[in-house]
Amino acid sequence: MNREKIVVLDFGSQYAHLIAKRFRALGYYSEIALPSAELAAFEGAKGIVFSGGPASVYDEKVPEFNSKILELDVPILGLCYGHYIVQLGYSGKIGKAEVGEFGFATLNLNPAVMSPLFEGIEPSQQVWMSHQDGVLQMGEGFEVVGSTKDCPYAATQNLAKKRFSLQCHCEVKDTPCGNQIFENFAKFCQMGKNWDDNAVLNHIIESIKKDAEGKKVLLFLSGGVDSTVAFALLNKALGNDRVLGLHIDNGFMRKNESANVAAAYKSHGFTNFIATDASESFLKAIEGLTDPQKKRMAVGENFITVRDKFVEEQKLDQDPVPYMLAQGTLYPDIIESGGTKNSHTIKTHHNRVDGIQKLIAQGLIIEPLKDLYKDEVRKIGKMLGLEDELVMRHPFPGPGLSINVLCSEGVLSEEDKDELKKAQEEFNGIAITEFCENCTKDLVKSVLPVKSVGVQGDFRTYRFPACLAFAQDEKGFFHVPKVHEKIEKTSSTITNSSKFLNRTILKLYQKPGVKDDDLKLQKGYCTRDRLDQLREVDNIVLTELHASGWYSKIFQHLTIDLPFATSGDKASFVLRPVVSEDVMTARFAWLPLDLLDKIVRKIAELEFVDSLYLDCTNKPPATFGWE
Repeated sequence: MNREKIVVLDFGSQYAHLIAKRFRALGYYSEIALPSAELAAFEGAKGIVFSGGPASVYDEKVPEFNSKILELDVPILGLCYGHYIVQLGYSGKIGKAEVGEFGFATLNLNPAVMSPLFEGIEPSQQVWMSHQDGVLQMGEGFEVVGSTKDCPYAATQNLAKKRFSLQCHCEVKDTPCGNQIFENFAKFCQMGKNWDDNAVLNHIIESIKKDAEGKKVLLFLSGGVDSTVAFALLNKALGNDRVLGLHIDNGFMRKNESANVAAAYKSHGFTNFIATDASESFLKAIEGLTDPQKKRMAVGENFITVRDKFVEEQKLDQDPVPYMLAQGTLYPDIIESGGTKNSHTIKTHHNRVDGIQKLIAQGLIIEPLKDLYKDEVRKIGKMLGLEDELVMRHPFPGPGLSINVLCSEGVLSEEDKDELKKAQEEFNGIAITEFCENCTKDLVKSVLPVKSVGVQGDFRTYRFPACLAFAQDEKGFFHVPKVHEKIEKTSSTITNSSKFLNRTILKLYQKPGVKDDDLKLQKGYCTRDRLDQLREVDNIVLTELHASGWYSKIFQHLTIDLPFATSGDKASFVLRPVVSEDVMTARFAWLPLDLLDKIVRKIAELEFVDSLYLDCTNKPPATFGWE
């Protein structure tokens, strides 16, 4: 587009596009570019932001960077990895930090230095960190604007060169002053406001018309927010006669989910959709699989198989107008799948498997939301007249509950046994100091033998969860500390101090008579029986969240089924409520204790439940789900 802009250089950060989104939300048009881009890409740029990234600047393979960008007479702001690139560009030194920071930190501004970047911002601010490297020596002409307890050069500037660099991530909601910093940067760049919601909607509509010119569109409808809004956009841009929605019951839906989805669509007035049951096909596709990545890929590839079968049965391939496949893909899906040049794969999303990539290469995929985040999608949905029932639903990805059923062969590899032992030794050495003596006198610290995915420093991790178990009563229920902040700080302390742990969980319940040693890793796959068990537990949670009004107060709740029990026909479950604005970061949701107690007691009545936990980990270091 030919307009003034802020250019964001994507060094592979999980948050790179979120920076651009923040500027757009503030009213400033922003674009993403590669750090190797030629200078011509910066025509019209009023400012440039260097994103974070998964690499260390001293790695053998680092993102290719056009150093001539630093010679431009344009203000530059570097964040995290971008902080290092700015410093190195002026002869600074980078190395391993004495203490890595993941999660919350306090940035204290230097009272002796005035910075246009922090105009109107209080001198002590909560910020979000995700790094293990650090600036050891500032570049020439830079001065310290702010520091944290473990990061002396957390914020720096060189006003003569119009250069700023920050260790923290201003783009995430958990740095509350981030928007003001970006607003101040745009002001320093002398950038005028030139972007709004109507411009976004019009841009998407015109892009759909262009991408689907001369074609019809088939869209998989999970019933989730993304596919529903994509469906509404396609109908608006192309008309109902050129769009067909297909809702597939893949066997991984929540209890009564498919019937509820069909009813909601009909109530809104959608008539151009078909529902079909393909559960046996999907269950067969993941039969016997335990590796999370392979499960996701199998689900994604089977969507293509089902699509092809549907096209053949409906004779869509005989239609004189060719069909494209539409998806409700969001930008986080692309980033977490390693879909930009420098990003690191956190998990492979079902809409980025090989079969989909081939269709993308053939120009047969259309993704109207691929540049947006969840909150932006919801805003678009409301602009299109969709009801809250459709746009405010908790996210529910295509693989559904299949990625909430953790699978195992029932034995740990020798490598995992060694890591589990080291994780327990590591956990034993971490002092738990936030709670009163009465709370901690019966505290048991253990590590569950079940790994889960996390994200730390833009890298994917696959590690064990640390479990805190306070006093247990005679009915099997455990004491839960009342102060949310103490839990959060303890969780952060544990994961920040660990190489083998990426989550902290609280034990909520263990069946009376079941000893800790009775709970063992079981052989378990994603079968209909285990899915049915998960559906029952998940339904209890969601029913109580709706009844209490808390469903709308949190971003998402996931119920996780662990193959950790006294026998193969039983299981343990993890409750994972989270609050988030944009999926890229999240805080665990602290439910009212009376509501949590009601949920736990109802779940405990289910005969197949051996134990129950609450995931108290933010993102980072943990992802939303465990797979």
